[in-house]
Amino acid sequence: MSANDTIGLRRIITVVEETLVEGGRKLEKPTRRAASVAVIRNPFAGRYVEDLSALEAVGRVLGQILPERAVAALGIEGSQIESFGKAVLVGEDGELEHAAALIHPELGAPFRAVLGGGAALIPSSKKRGAPGATFDIPLGHKDAARVRSHFDGMEVRLPDAPRADEIAVAIAVTDSGRPHPRVGGLTVDKIIGKDGMV
Repeated sequence: MSANDTIGLRRIITVVEETLVEGGRKLEKPTRRAASVAVIRNPFAGRYVEDLSALEAVGRVLGQILPERAVAALGIEGSQIESFGKAVLVGEDGELEHAAALIHPELGAPFRAVLGGGAALIPSSKKRGAPGATFDIPLGHKDAARVRSHFDGMEVRLPDAPRADEIAVAIAVTDSGRPHPRVGGLTVDKIIGKDGMV
């Protein structure tokens, strides 16, 4: 039995966005974001279960698979990633707590390992929705949460997921902040990287 069978994986989708022009101005260096999304079976769909450790274990597996694919799609080393984020869309027969079990206890450590670090908390969101519902993956600088140029998000939508008994789990990474950032605050060159905030 493969890892894919163990975690109930149906699909993985990886998407890359590249912005060349923003606000009518060409960027000196295009900004690129990549998201990888896994569509998995929800083993607890339609029933209340106290122990969600099985989903936590799935989160650990996805915490490696998804960032590896997203980083590879950008064609750079994990250490060159600047921002990260995670999000979950739970099918109608699932609970928001199922999303929490997938992305909070175990997903972060392998995600950071793929990137070679990441001192900041990984921004996250979770919601319930039907196939085709959009969900946003919030983004923030991986080492310093107060870097405003990297407050961002990436929208994802899968036409056929999640089904009622499925969950779509997504991560996103970037090679830069927003195009033409100019709202002030801590800049990348001033990051101390000590506490995940500055």
